[in-house]
Amino acid sequence: MSVVVPPGRRFVRSRPVGSATRGTTNPNRLRRMDRWIAAVHAAALVRSSDPVAVDLGYGAAPWTAVELLARLRTVRPGAEVVGVEIDPARVAAAVPYERAGLVFAHGGFEVPLPGGRRPVLIRAANVLRQYGEAEVADVWARLCARLAPDGLLVEGTCDEIGRRHVWVALGPEGPRTVTFAARLASLDRPSDLAERLPKALIHRNVPGEPIHAFLRDFDRAWASAAPYADLGARQRWIRAAAALATAWPLVGGPRRWRQGELTVRWDALAPRG
Repeated sequence: MSVVVPPGRRFVRSRPVGSATRGTTNPNRLRRMDRWIAAVHAAALVRSSDPVAVDLGYGAAPWTAVELLARLRTVRPGAEVVGVEIDPARVAAAVPYERAGLVFAHGGFEVPLPGGRRPVLIRAANVLRQYGEAEVADVWARLCARLAPDGLLVEGTCDEIGRRHVWVALGPEGPRTVTFAARLASLDRPSDLAERLPKALIHRNVPGEPIHAFLRDFDRAWASAAPYADLGARQRWIRAAAALATAWPLVGGPRRWRQGELTVRWDALAPRG
């Protein structure tokens, strides 16, 4: 099924839900997240009868939506992407970049798609940083309710050029995992990623919270793996991850670790109280 946009109409019939972001974006900023999505969500993309994905809050330029389409099509050639922005001027600026399988629409957390389509993927990167922690659960629930039955919501934060990134993956039932990803040469220690924690976790990086204990243990494992630094940061990361796996429920294994990623079950890091 192709995305069809009636002339002069961009899906939204009422005021979008949410607030405009700063709009900051750069080409290839979300490559680590995209690479992970293409790897772990490939089966759902392949079996979906309507493989439409949403790049929610893509920003002042449409680069991330364009790149998401290209990366998803390495897994599912018929994949489509709808870039959704709450700022109508950004939608207008993106329209010249539309092509087969890629359109841009005015909207927010209601995720407007024509014909009641339900996306197999919603990616929301650097969108919730401006919201309060107490608002996150409601936003997650709203977005997850829009997913296809085997859909995935990926919500997280990265730096301006995509060297450091942390995201939460959620299914229709709620949060599943947290992934830490980095250009390993840019790290002094894994806890450098703390500044990129999603809104649900960033204020919980204090003693007594699981995320604080996890980052503490990750730093210790990294320090213990220092003898492998001569073989490169990747080998040190892999050894640190293997040590961490003895105490924390990691998801995946060396194949993903080699990409500079590490994924942990959400229930092990979820905030207390």
